[in-house]
Amino acid sequence: MQAFVRGIAAAAVMGLSACGSNQLMNIETGQNSPDEFAILPTRPLSMPPDLALLPAPTPGGANITDPNPNADAVAALGGNPARLSDQGIAAADGALVAHATRRGTDPAIREKLAEADAEWRSRNKRRPLEALFGTTVYQRAYRPLALDSQAEQQRWQRAGAITQTSPAPAEE
Repeated sequence: MQAFVRGIAAAAVMGLSACGSNQLMNIETGQNSPDEFAILPTRPLSMPPDLALLPAPTPGGANITDPNPNADAVAALGGNPARLSDQGIAAADGALVAHATRRGTDPAIREKLAEADAEWRSRNKRRPLEALFGTTVYQRAYRPLALDSQAEQQRWQRAGAITQTSPAPAEE
């Protein structure tokens, strides 16, 4: 009986010690200064050769002296940083977009899909053990909607589609 009480006492002490604060894992503990990694330096101010070349000011938009790490990386690697901005539909994709929109588009498609997805997930809820252990049901819920990639690859290859980056189908 005495060993049982000692075991319970040891478990209680270990359980209560786990409730203490762990300052080693909290990187913000005792920090009352700004985070030096959140501050990005701006580019130096300079006078452009022609003031007419300056972009129109956009409230809330980017400033030409604001840092843009992605564009800086593209420029450093020899690319064109202007290609990072959205420039609409490329001319090469015009025929594809025209074909895809030939019967019109639905401006509320995102809302309709979100509603249908919420309804689908409500019918495919977690099972009790999945809820208990906090596991995801994504794969199980969407399994009937998934494509078999190998079967699709073989179907396209048998139909004569050129698939340069995948091996030829096995001869049967």
